[in-house]
Amino acid sequence: MTNGTEATNTETTDTETTDTYIPSPSDWVREQVETIEATGDTRSVDIMGLPVVLLTMRGKKTGALRKVPLMRVEHDGVYAAVASKGGAPEHPQWYANLLANPTLTLMDCTASWDAVAREITGEERELWWERCVQAFPNYAEYQTNTDRTIPVLLLEPVSAG
Repeated sequence: MTNGTEATNTETTDTETTDTYIPSPSDWVREQVETIEATGDTRSVDIMGLPVVLLTMRGKKTGALRKVPLMRVEHDGVYAAVASKGGAPEHPQWYANLLANPTLTLMDCTASWDAVAREITGEERELWWERCVQAFPNYAEYQTNTDRTIPVLLLEPVSAG
C-alpha cells in the first residue's frame, strides 16, 4: 500500500484493485491523514485529546486505497476498530470497506504493519466493548444514541510465517 496523499487519475471499476488513494470527503479525516503522513507519526493528531491509529484499506466500491484515523484501542498487540460514527443510525463507510476487504495496514505511532479485520460478536465483543469504552468513554453514550449495535472489529497482525 502507498503512503501518498495525492489522488491519481487512475480509473477503476467495481472489481479492480488499484494503488490510487482517494482522500476522505470529510475535512477532519482528510486533514488528520495529511498531518499523520507529513509527520510519519499518529501521535501528531488526536481525537478529543486521545490517541489514534491510522487504517489504510481498500474501498468496497472502487478498490482504491482509503485511510481513516480511529481511536486507539489495543490489548496484547491486537487492536479494535469501533464502527460508532458518533452514534449515528448508519455505519461508517470504512466498516463496509473492511467487511469487503479485511486486509489493511495499521499504523500506531511510527510503526506500520499488515493486519486482518474480523468482526466480533457475543462474549468476545462484550469483553472488547469494555476495553473500547475504557479507551474512549464516549462510545458508551454513542451506543445509547443509536438503535444499531455498534460493530467492533479486531485488527489482528498478519504473521510473517
